Amino acid sequence: MAIKAKYTYGLGRRKSATARVRLLKGKGEITINGKTAEEYLSGNKTLLAEVTDPLALVGKQKEYDVSVKVDGGGLAGQVDAIKLAISKAVTTEASDLRPVLKKAGLLKRDPREKERKKYGLRSARKKEQFSKR
Repeated sequence: MAIKAKYTYGLGRRKSATARVRLLKGKGEITINGKTAEEYLSGNKTLLAEVTDPLALVGKQKEYDVSVKVDGGGLAGQVDAIKLAISKAVTTEASDLRPVLKKAGLLKRDPREKERKKYGLRSARKKEQFSKR
């Protein structure tokens, strides 16, 4: 029988990506969809640094293990969703850290979505090329 560890939950969304995060007391390991963060983000240092931003800002990188389930969207959208989810989970765990994360803009969901295609146009706003003759 497995012992259920106590965790803090956070949900983050960006574009069409959704991230569900579990924050557990641990050594600072980040697991995304069953893979390590480095493996999942295919060694992209910029995206990896972005994922760890919320924990690095509050100085708790080595205190929590992060387990993430993310789906939908592309890699950049997924990273933003993970970042928001981790920030929400950290504020649930320690509400005194909320002002720090809020000031850094990590608790705000980016509302930009893809605009729908309109009929008679090539894409959302692109029109057919004008021909004089």
